[in-house]
Amino acid sequence: MAKIVIYTTPICPYCVRAKHLFQRKGVNYEEIDVSRDQNLRQQLIERTRQRTVPQIFINEQHIGGCDDLYALERQGALDPLLAQ
Repeated sequence: MAKIVIYTTPICPYCVRAKHLFQRKGVNYEEIDVSRDQNLRQQLIERTRQRTVPQIFINEQHIGGCDDLYALERQGALDPLLAQ
């Protein structure tokens, strides 16, 4: 099973959508809430060069945000990534 890491904040509707897709697919993920920890926020920026959430990694590969995740799903490319 794939290792999924998702950087989030609690009030982000896109974070909720991304997590919901993973939950529907029955896959586990590690959620890193960057809302209250500047060190985690800095880690996010260094790792992705982005400030926005969600930022999603599957098997250490940066997928991008919620729109990118759903684009993979529409293309049929998400399930093969999750099966690795």
